[in-house]
Amino acid sequence: MEATMFEAKTRLSDLVKRAQRGEKIVLTTGRKKLPVAEIVALKPVKKREFDQFHCPNFEIPADFDELPEMELKGWNGELE
Repeated sequence: MEATMFEAKTRLSDLVKRAQRGEKIVLTTGRKKLPVAEIVALKPVKKREFDQFHCPNFEIPADFDELPEMELKGWNGELE
Protein backbone atom coordinates (compact mmCIF):
# COMPACT_ATOMS: atom_id res chain seq x y z
CA MET A 1 0.00 0.00 0.00
CA GLU A 2 1.16 3.53 -0.72
CA ALA A 3 0.31 6.58 1.36
CA THR A 4 1.26 10.21 0.91
CA MET A 5 2.96 12.10 3.72
CA PHE A 6 -0.32 13.94 4.40
CA GLU A 7 -2.21 10.64 4.64
CA ALA A 8 0.49 9.27 6.94
CA LYS A 9 0.12 12.25 9.28
CA THR A 10 -3.64 11.89 9.48
CA ARG A 11 -3.83 8.06 9.52
CA LEU A 12 -0.59 7.02 11.24
CA SER A 13 -2.23 4.69 13.77
CA ASP A 14 -4.09 2.83 11.02
CA LEU A 15 -0.97 2.54 8.86
CA VAL A 16 1.07 1.17 11.76
CA LYS A 17 -1.62 -1.43 12.52
CA ARG A 18 -1.59 -2.50 8.88
CA ALA A 19 2.20 -2.82 8.97
CA GLN A 20 1.91 -4.95 12.11
CA ARG A 21 -0.37 -7.30 10.18
CA GLY A 22 2.39 -7.70 7.59
CA GLU A 23 1.30 -5.21 4.97
CA LYS A 24 4.00 -3.18 3.21
CA ILE A 25 3.41 0.55 3.69
CA VAL A 26 5.36 2.91 1.40
CA LEU A 27 5.27 6.66 2.08
CA THR A 28 5.41 8.94 -0.94
CA THR A 29 5.96 12.64 -1.46
CA GLY A 30 5.39 15.25 -4.14
CA ARG A 31 3.12 15.33 -7.18
CA LYS A 32 4.95 12.38 -8.70
CA LYS A 33 4.42 10.43 -5.48
CA LEU A 34 8.04 9.39 -5.19
CA PRO A 35 8.65 6.69 -2.56
CA VAL A 36 10.68 8.14 0.32
CA ALA A 37 10.11 5.84 3.32
CA GLU A 38 8.55 2.63 4.47
CA ILE A 39 6.65 1.74 7.63
CA VAL A 40 7.82 -1.65 8.87
CA ALA A 41 6.70 -3.52 11.97
CA LEU A 42 9.44 -4.56 14.35
CA LYS A 43 9.80 -8.11 15.58
CA PRO A 44 8.86 -8.50 19.25
CA VAL A 45 11.84 -8.43 21.58
CA LYS A 46 12.11 -11.37 23.92
CA LYS A 47 12.40 -10.56 27.59
CA ARG A 48 15.89 -11.44 28.77
CA GLU A 49 16.12 -13.70 31.78
CA PHE A 50 18.95 -13.11 34.23
CA ASP A 51 17.74 -15.37 37.03
CA GLN A 52 20.42 -17.96 36.33
CA PHE A 53 23.07 -15.37 37.21
CA HIS A 54 21.27 -13.86 40.17
CA CYS A 55 23.27 -14.27 43.38
CA PRO A 56 21.56 -12.44 46.27
CA ASN A 57 24.57 -12.75 48.61
CA PHE A 58 27.15 -11.50 46.12
CA GLU A 59 29.02 -8.37 47.18
CA ILE A 60 31.52 -6.37 45.17
CA PRO A 61 34.84 -6.19 47.04
CA ALA A 62 35.88 -2.73 48.29
CA ASP A 63 39.08 -2.80 46.21
CA PHE A 64 37.31 -3.96 43.01
CA ASP A 65 38.34 -0.99 40.88
CA GLU A 66 41.84 -0.55 42.30
CA LEU A 67 44.80 -1.77 40.26
CA PRO A 68 48.24 -2.66 41.62
CA GLU A 69 50.69 0.18 40.98
CA MET A 70 52.75 -1.68 38.36
CA GLU A 71 49.65 -2.67 36.38
CA LEU A 72 48.34 0.89 36.51
CA LYS A 73 51.68 2.18 35.16
CA GLY A 74 51.47 -0.39 32.36
CA TRP A 75 48.02 0.80 31.34
CA ASN A 76 49.21 4.41 31.43
CA GLY A 77 52.27 3.63 29.31
CA GLU A 78 54.66 4.57 32.12
CA LEU A 79 56.67 1.33 32.13
CA GLU A 80 60.16 1.42 30.70
